[in-house]
Amino acid sequence: MSEHVGRQAVVIGAGMGGLSAARALADHFEQVLVIENDALPAEAAPRAGTPQCKQVHGLLMGGLQALESLFPGYEQASLQAGAVPIQMSSEFRFEPPGYDPFPQRDLGVRILCMTRPLIEATARKKAVLRGNISLRECCKAQEILVSEAGDVTGVRCAYGDGKTEDIAADFVVDASSHGLLTLNLLTARGLPAPAENTIGVDIGYCTAMFEIPDDAPTGWKGTVVLPHPPHNRRGAFLIPVEGRRWTVTLAGRYADKPPDDEDGYFAFVRNLRTPTIHNALKNAKRQSGFSRYGLKASRRRHFESVAAFPHGLLPFGDAICRFNPIYGQGMSVAAKEACLLQGLLAAAFREGGGINGLAATFFAEAQKIIETPWSSSAIPDFLDPLTEGERPPDLAQKLKSGAALTKAAAEDPAVHKVMMEVQHLLKPRSAYQEPEIAERIKAAMAAMTAAAAE
Repeated sequence: MSEHVGRQAVVIGAGMGGLSAARALADHFEQVLVIENDALPAEAAPRAGTPQCKQVHGLLMGGLQALESLFPGYEQASLQAGAVPIQMSSEFRFEPPGYDPFPQRDLGVRILCMTRPLIEATARKKAVLRGNISLRECCKAQEILVSEAGDVTGVRCAYGDGKTEDIAADFVVDASSHGLLTLNLLTARGLPAPAENTIGVDIGYCTAMFEIPDDAPTGWKGTVVLPHPPHNRRGAFLIPVEGRRWTVTLAGRYADKPPDDEDGYFAFVRNLRTPTIHNALKNAKRQSGFSRYGLKASRRRHFESVAAFPHGLLPFGDAICRFNPIYGQGMSVAAKEACLLQGLLAAAFREGGGINGLAATFFAEAQKIIETPWSSSAIPDFLDPLTEGERPPDLAQKLKSGAALTKAAAEDPAVHKVMMEVQHLLKPRSAYQEPEIAERIKAAMAAMTAAAAE
């Protein structure tokens, strides 16, 4: 018996969100068509539609597990293409303020380091192997089409030669990074825009690639130095990637963004809070130019707040929540959302109800996936007094709790392991409330309070 709940689904956007969503749809639609404005490279290469692709990217372990579930063999294919495995945190040097470095312990968490083009190319190759997933490049989605009753019927697309085409669909996933087509449709239907949280971070990046030198440090494979706002807003990431290279991304906020000329880039490195990355690069040969990228604000949309949401439409990934990229959460959250979508479609088939009500259930469950990574990044972002956005009324207490968690994790491997599992989307933030962990965090906070009183 067929497990299909529809004939054709269309996905807007062939980034990691779109590819993951397409794979989730493929088990339950006869055909899945992914439309992409860009030309898609045959191999791992940057493309115009992902302007941030030359910056450091990472798959959290929870995201890697989700991609492996969606695309069996994804991890092995990435390793064969040159991805570099790193044990967290025994092979990674983490330098937050006050801990230079944080204790390096093997916590049973492994990540793969590779460039964004390789992450995407591996998923793209896996997706088309499915047989009923097809990619249509150089095809720009212009409008989501609906019937008089307001049900989604397809997508209007435009090609480079000026021709347009209306592509029929039983279901449309808007995996564009901005979600403007979904917002436009809501406006056209007289529906309200979703409630939205924004956090103004005004962050800028500059990245260059380096050949890993023969005298590279032996105590770690990758490192990150975090800023200490407002005293220092400069941070940097050094990550090994395929081709025996380091991707080195500098990050700064507001008036302290990294420049994209050689003298300015290395002056920024020299003035990081610690000398670790400067020392590592002394004999490293630069292999690329300098690539800049910036993000004014992170954004979380609550589509669950929109009553009578159009039937047959699902905004997805960055269209729902665009994270501050410094935390490396976006691709992993999208992959976990795809696993959620896959499960909901399977349930729709079993129960014989089709896709009626699927979006509402997805929005509610997706917010549960988003809550942990959003809280894990939003609260630290408010450490900087220049950060714009509505601060939680209990922000001071949350910041104290975060500092106590960090102190407890530095001193206690058990707390460190739980913190790493939460950061890598393997556990929710509620894991910090487990009695044994909560007690150790409470003790760390008491010690900090006593030290401050002396």
